[in-house]
Amino acid sequence: MTQAVAYEDAVDLLDADHKGVKALFIKFNALCDDDAPAEEKQPVADKICKELTVHAQIEEEIFYPAVRAAVGDDALMDEALQEHADAKAAIADIQGMSAGDKGFDDKVKALGKAIDEHVLEEREQIFLQARLSALDLRGMAVALFERKKQLQGARPAAAAKKKKVAA
Repeated sequence: MTQAVAYEDAVDLLDADHKGVKALFIKFNALCDDDAPAEEKQPVADKICKELTVHAQIEEEIFYPAVRAAVGDDALMDEALQEHADAKAAIADIQGMSAGDKGFDDKVKALGKAIDEHVLEEREQIFLQARLSALDLRGMAVALFERKKQLQGARPAAAAKKKKVAA
């Protein structure tokens, strides 16, 4: 039996992720504008990185391969995957720093700008092509939702193991 999800379809779910991350970037930028201490900025940056990592993974595992097969636009999908690779490299840099480090704020802000550009292209091109294709986007929403929840559940355990090793 398939689980009901609170999204119209796969595009709606993915776009909800985009909006959630955008809100986090806005919060981070506001903290920077207010000269907030590193202790306030760090958890927001950490959440941005976690949310983007999960989002990229569900797109790469489920959504992108299905769209590629349905629409056959390899160049578009290859570009999206390259943008994900660039974002992952930026995320790794951010995760290797702390909010008090010189350049941290600029790195997070630059990631936000890159994500804004990626989201715009995704909405205008990939999502549009997906909606015009024969893909079962409603059914895919369930698979995306379940995988997202699985990855979110796995993240805290991995972080807890890392902290135990470091302690």
